[in-house]
Amino acid sequence: MVEIRFHGRGGQGAVTAASILARAAGFDDKYAQGFPAFGVERRGAPVKAFCRISEKQINTRSQIYNPDYVIVLDQSLMHLPEITDGLKPESIVIVNGKQEKTNLRQKVHFYDATSLALRILGKDIVNTAMLGVFAKKTGLVSLDSLLKAVGENFTGKVLELNTQLVKEAYNGN
Repeated sequence: MVEIRFHGRGGQGAVTAASILARAAGFDDKYAQGFPAFGVERRGAPVKAFCRISEKQINTRSQIYNPDYVIVLDQSLMHLPEITDGLKPESIVIVNGKQEKTNLRQKVHFYDATSLALRILGKDIVNTAMLGVFAKKTGLVSLDSLLKAVGENFTGKVLELNTQLVKEAYNGN
């Protein structure tokens, strides 16, 4: 089983990203869960969401404490201790932001999803772009399944723009 923890700010789409990723895994004939950490979330405040992907049925029903992957939707959150809580030496961190030196022992990938989202959406909502990056870096979900899951979540112009975000982020790596 692969466990993914998302960190973002309220309004950036971390919970939506976890849900879309779980749905995409399902389209790839895998078992998956996508769920938020409930608390006093509000726009701009730090939030967490989780996703599990497995070839076998998932019976675990808890938050993710030792993630294989951490996806950070806002680089300004990197100073928070919960970003690195429970990381294993082989965990991989994928950060929306510009390349910078970190003190992490884990492998860290940076991608500037903010610039892409501002160009395409006109807003700093980076969740689908980061899913494109995640799919490309990990191969855990296919691009086709990710796009199908995005298509189940959005409609009209919003779907068009998010499809473009996913594809450009996926191909920009």
